[in-house]
Amino acid sequence: MSLSLWLGFLAAAILIAVSPGPGAAASMSAGLRYGYWAALRLILGLQCALLIQITVVAAGLGALLETSALAFDVVKLCGAAYLIWLGVQKWRARPAAIDDDAPRLTQRGLFIEGLLVNLTNPKAIVFIAALTPQFVDPARPQALQFLIIGLTMCSVDTLVMSCYALLATRLARWLHAPRAWRAQNRLFGGIFVGAGVLLASSGHY
Repeated sequence: MSLSLWLGFLAAAILIAVSPGPGAAASMSAGLRYGYWAALRLILGLQCALLIQITVVAAGLGALLETSALAFDVVKLCGAAYLIWLGVQKWRARPAAIDDDAPRLTQRGLFIEGLLVNLTNPKAIVFIAALTPQFVDPARPQALQFLIIGLTMCSVDTLVMSCYALLATRLARWLHAPRAWRAQNRLFGGIFVGAGVLLASSGHY
């Protein structure tokens, strides 16, 4: 993976992480209920699930690359279409709820909760499958590229989820405002649509 390609993926990883979703809601909820250091267990669970999903995607795409370059390009176009669809859905989504009155969990329970939040979200693995082909060079070894992708995505996501958890207590009143969540959804929805259009019109390897 070239430096320019990695920088592009880094920007995409930041966009994905800061966009409000189940992981962000879970991190903020844990931060509100338990504080940051306990919420960190949940965040680590999120990352473990993310690594599992990236491994599954890497295995599938690696097999696809060996089979057909045309099929790989089709996956890229399907991924761009999915990003546009996701952007439209996020634009129209209702404000997310943060349940700070939920039963308290042990630290082990928080880790499992974080693990399940991502593993039980089928959109997460579909999103990864849609995104990663845009940043994988078929002419270079796949294993190292996916290792870089996994480490980058998990590092960025850990940092962003930590920020969500740390800020949760100070922004509690704002976090419960439906208007604020709606504004975020529309902002990131528009960005996802734009990203999908750019990816669909970009050149192939």
